[in-house]
Amino acid sequence: MTNLTSNPGANAVGAAPEAKPRRAGRDAGAERRVNPLGGVAHLALFLWALATVGPLIWVVLASFKSNEEIFLGTPFALPESYSFDTYAQAWSEAHIGQYFLNSVFVVSVSTAGTMLLGSMAAYVLARYKFVGNRFIYYLFVSGLAFPTFMALAPLFGIAQSLNLLNSFFGLILIYIAYSLSFTVFFLVAFFRTLPHEIEEAATVDGAGHLRRFFQVMMPMAKSGLISITIFNIVGQWNQYLLPVVIMQGAGSESKYVLTQGIANISVSAGYQAEWGQLFAALTLSILPMIVVYAIFQRQIQAGLTAGAVK
Repeated sequence: MTNLTSNPGANAVGAAPEAKPRRAGRDAGAERRVNPLGGVAHLALFLWALATVGPLIWVVLASFKSNEEIFLGTPFALPESYSFDTYAQAWSEAHIGQYFLNSVFVVSVSTAGTMLLGSMAAYVLARYKFVGNRFIYYLFVSGLAFPTFMALAPLFGIAQSLNLLNSFFGLILIYIAYSLSFTVFFLVAFFRTLPHEIEEAATVDGAGHLRRFFQVMMPMAKSGLISITIFNIVGQWNQYLLPVVIMQGAGSESKYVLTQGIANISVSAGYQAEWGQLFAALTLSILPMIVVYAIFQRQIQAGLTAGAVK
């Protein structure tokens, strides 16, 4: 007679089935708990976005309205018509077109000068060792500790003594001087993250200092240069105090930049202001920065994270 207890098949049938291993996904899903701080963070971000976008939407809607619609109607109500007459009047009658072109010229030249001088200074401070290197670097960085309004009186005296008042050249020089501190501080840290092997290979091939900088290091630092360029454009475009100090003489209204021109329109008009034109001018000053950031958003993020990744 065959012994059933010795049959391995019988043992497999009669024995208790082994417990199957639990799936890692089920364990993770079962142990996963809802983080209450995540909901609070999303709510805070939503409120912050609403507080930021709400005034911009109101300004854009008000730019299509008349004074009666702005003051007597519902703030966020849609305008009765979407005529661009207020924009045309602001551009020509309120001289916003001239102020806009002045801002484009000043910011373009000052940003180009800031990036040229700042990138060259940052490259030397980051890649060359010489006596006084750290002192010069900290001298640049110390400029970040002084707010703009603290230097307005000395700046006015210096500009007056050098005959730079009421001139684009003087305003551009001051923009460059104020932007160099952050530009050098940012780019020095960025240039330090770049590999030395490519630069050494260019040196072996006979490349000089200028060729190594413009043909080797500048393309490698493209993301960082784009990021700091956008920051400088936004900062100089929105500057108000410095133009007020430099462009404040008699007969300098034609040289006003956009922020100064909009403020002058608001102050000089008083209670007789055409608020639709004023909001149209504000919209014209806001839109270029939104477009610039939307186009270069990825480059800005890449430049800010490149130093942490490398």
